[in-house]
Amino acid sequence: MERAELNSLVLATGCAEQRGEFVFLRDPKWGPAEQARLAAAVQTPGVACGEGLGWLCVPTGGTSGGLRFARHDERTLGAAVRGFCAHFGVQHVNALDVLPPFHVSGLLARIRCAETGGTHLGWSWKQLESGEWPEMPARDDGWFLSLVPTQLRRLLASDAAVAQLKRFRAVFLGGGPLWPALAEAAAAAQLPVSICYGMTETAAMIAAQRPDGFLAGDRSCGTVMPHARVELLDDLSGEILPAGAVGLVRVSGGSCFRGYWPEANNHQPLLTGDLGQIDAQGRLHLLGRRDAIIITGGEKVSPLEVEAVLRTTGEFDDIAVIGLPDVSWGEVVVACYPSCARKLDTLKISTALEALAPYKRPKQFLPVSPWPRNDQGKLNRAALAVAAARVSSGLPK
Repeated sequence: MERAELNSLVLATGCAEQRGEFVFLRDPKWGPAEQARLAAAVQTPGVACGEGLGWLCVPTGGTSGGLRFARHDERTLGAAVRGFCAHFGVQHVNALDVLPPFHVSGLLARIRCAETGGTHLGWSWKQLESGEWPEMPARDDGWFLSLVPTQLRRLLASDAAVAQLKRFRAVFLGGGPLWPALAEAAAAAQLPVSICYGMTETAAMIAAQRPDGFLAGDRSCGTVMPHARVELLDDLSGEILPAGAVGLVRVSGGSCFRGYWPEANNHQPLLTGDLGQIDAQGRLHLLGRRDAIIITGGEKVSPLEVEAVLRTTGEFDDIAVIGLPDVSWGEVVVACYPSCARKLDTLKISTALEALAPYKRPKQFLPVSPWPRNDQGKLNRAALAVAAARVSSGLPK
């Protein structure tokens, strides 16, 4: 796709602001803080890194909540499209899309369809959730759909929705961890799930399962796609680790961004801060964020491990485990969940937690409202920590 065509596609979303040769994607529902960050960004002269390179600025907040703009262009996004098609063996990408165009997954769904001559069918998540599905004409290459785990959980409650999900070539899951009970429910329903891994900085997914792998019991993020390279680095030495070792995920390849606005780079490798492992079959397993690890009394606790156990109880609509400062232990393990009127079954919870070492078990369970997870499934752990600290101390919200 040429720059002019991509530029027209982006501006047509109604979620873009053009300033000179640069285009900034934005969420129309941003609050004052995000609007101020956008205003400051568009007034800052951007560093050029070559003709037509890094002109599309895509918002990213990660899990930290700090808004930044990742610079992309027709070359980075084109590499992502070609890698996707090669990985899944399709010529035309057809997507039912319930994600907003200012989010990298929604943006790439549109670009994949446009660049390959496929069909992009925009739809509302609320419509899907209420049981209203669009007509999807038969296509030789099938249809794709991207969801976050909480959306899949809601759809699994409806037999009609399950029947619709079975029609897809692949249902991509990203934006948050897929907990074991949900994975097994999706597999039992024979859904064509593809667990994937990617981010705004890599132009969406750079590793993805093929659905037959998921149905065969694979719970990794699949193999790395052709347009990307993934290496695992030792946290201290920076040395590249062999297969089977746990290290920090570093990504390079044609779809890597050109830097954070206003700075620029030219496809420099991206050290993500995610902890991962590559098995003997070349599949990527994610183990959580390095900066999310809780250290309590000198012991390391993975929030994902504790969250997985708590989800098996069925007591929580959502759950997040964080560490809060503590004078004696450095940090204490705390479980946060969306406020609800229903009383929790504490016996069921404590019984499930017996599977964990005592130091991994939450010392507090804190109801939090509003729950800081956005429509794309990203949890703002920084905001959650602030809210949890207030609840824990008895301060007003």
